[in-house]
Amino acid sequence: MSIYSMWGALEIGLIFGLVALGVLISFRILRFPDLTVDGSFPLGGAVAAILISQGNDPFLATVVATFAGAIAGTITGWLNVRLKIMDLLASILMMIALYSINLRIMGRPNVPLIMEPTVFTILQPESIADYIARPLLLIGLVIIAKLALDWFFGTQTGLAMRATGANARMARAQGVATGNMLLLGMAISNALVALAGALFAQSQGGADISMGIGTIVIGLAAVIVGESILPARKLFYATLAVVLGAILYRFFIALALNADVIGLKAQDLNLVTALLVTVALVIPLLKKKRARKQKGAQ
Repeated sequence: MSIYSMWGALEIGLIFGLVALGVLISFRILRFPDLTVDGSFPLGGAVAAILISQGNDPFLATVVATFAGAIAGTITGWLNVRLKIMDLLASILMMIALYSINLRIMGRPNVPLIMEPTVFTILQPESIADYIARPLLLIGLVIIAKLALDWFFGTQTGLAMRATGANARMARAQGVATGNMLLLGMAISNALVALAGALFAQSQGGADISMGIGTIVIGLAAVIVGESILPARKLFYATLAVVLGAILYRFFIALALNADVIGLKAQDLNLVTALLVTVALVIPLLKKKRARKQKGAQ
């Protein structure tokens, strides 16, 4: 694998690290099976791309895109909390609706940003090549997002949100407004996903209506891989694990697709993803079986 492929894998892995943080909130903290991310990821890219192409500031466009993702997540939560629609079905409904919304926002299937300024071109130092500068900038952003989440979930509101996911009935008995906590958590989760989508569109030179396909699988793969390599009960290590999982996932994908011996091609991406997730799920089970055998032998 070439040096360019390695830096590229790191760049995409860091972007999907934000997706993994969002998926961690919905799936692990809130216990909410949220498929909205397949729509909120391209939503962030669509909003950022169309605003930048119209001459708006890339930073403002990224912020608006993040806010749009928060709105999408809030609506998903609202369908579940207020209208009592099953959580999985509510997220599927929102994901389907976002496909049309994204098309309406862009006005066409894709919006190119090849010649437009982005947050990367503005912040990139002239002395550093772009394929190196972008991952370095993303490292700083991901660290800030991770530490901000660590701080938030240590606050009273964050602890109430964690209690909502752990045991909603007990949380309500303690006076926690579990419905509001769910809405807030879904908003934060999809805001992070939309932020990743906005950065992905600016990194790859444009937004496409199909860029969100499989986002939830990638996010779950990052969470599962991260938890397999760094199992932890503390939230600080859990957020670190999913970011590392996203980076490792992209490196595994890059290695598999660039290994001439294996003979895999770009169209085999989903197959490789499925195999990686399967392996990541099986490893913890094998560890448990091995531990049981060792205890039985003693």
